[in-house]
Amino acid sequence: MGKKSIKENKNIYQLCREKCEFTRQKASESMVFMSDDRIEKIESGKTLPHPDEILAMAECYKAPELCNFFCAKECPIGQTHVAELKLQDLSQIILEMIASLNAMNKEKERLIEITADGEISDDELRDFNNIKNQLDRISVSIETLKLWVDKTIAAGKLDKTISFRQL
Repeated sequence: MGKKSIKENKNIYQLCREKCEFTRQKASESMVFMSDDRIEKIESGKTLPHPDEILAMAECYKAPELCNFFCAKECPIGQTHVAELKLQDLSQIILEMIASLNAMNKEKERLIEITADGEISDDELRDFNNIKNQLDRISVSIETLKLWVDKTIAAGKLDKTISFRQL
């Protein structure tokens, strides 16, 4: 059996593996194509993981949040296009989503005014940007809810045969 790490600054990959009580060897055996040496290099920050390795670790460790972390923090494209999500309680996610939807509902008429002529004038730009930011908050709420569902399914607390991803 492998020795327990006493390293202080563990990255998310090591923390997720250890939460499952997997040694690198056991994780390697579960993921088949990743050696324990490769896992050590990823966990120590000597090398960045590949997307297929992230998918394997996310499944093996029952940690779908690894996919978002990788995309938002380590992928050059994702760093500019993917919001980092924070795991939250369902009630917090729903309250934030409702607040964002309510705020957007108030902006609906203004959005129609701005876009009715197919152009955004200089005097409309500030309001349009505020509306875009509100839509971004709604999008993050939706993605956070999806992550919560994926995490809850991975933990065995929801029936994974129910399809939440039909669209």
